[in-house]
Amino acid sequence: MISLGHIKRRLGQYAALWVGAFLLAGAGVLTGLLFADLMAAVDRVLPAMLGAVALGLGGGVIASLLSGETIGTKLAVVLLALLLILPLLWAPAAAAVLIAFFADRSIEYSAAYAAFQIGVSQVLFPISQAIGDADLFGWMWAAFQWVSSVVGFVSALANIWPLLRRLLGPEPATEV
Repeated sequence: MISLGHIKRRLGQYAALWVGAFLLAGAGVLTGLLFADLMAAVDRVLPAMLGAVALGLGGGVIASLLSGETIGTKLAVVLLALLLILPLLWAPAAAAVLIAFFADRSIEYSAAYAAFQIGVSQVLFPISQAIGDADLFGWMWAAFQWVSSVVGFVSALANIWPLLRRLLGPEPATEV
């Protein structure tokens, strides 16, 4: 049996991790711009944020594995973590890419971003080779970026929507 409540809570934590990593990386890069060039700021912030995201994801998985949940729930959490690790790691990279885009700079000059891209490529390239040909890799990289961004947007919306509802106040009561 799988505990949907536990899975939902863990997915909510993963969503908060995505949003937090995106915002913290963006704030870190922007703060770094006060002291250094954009690429130097990205090279300092991105590795730390990637490590923090990996630790956060690993901590959630370990907490689930040590919990009193059923084996099915634990396996589901591990599978979700494996499916969501690349989109979660994309969060701080996406913040750096967005800032570089608005600064009209090429993010590929960042050593940390290039290392991240190479690492993701080492995961995606064998998959593209197993499925089809080498032309599929470019499509898979683009799909990875889009899917990861959509996961982030949905997680941000899922986290922000309850806050917005509370700020807007209760629904007006209907008179009968």
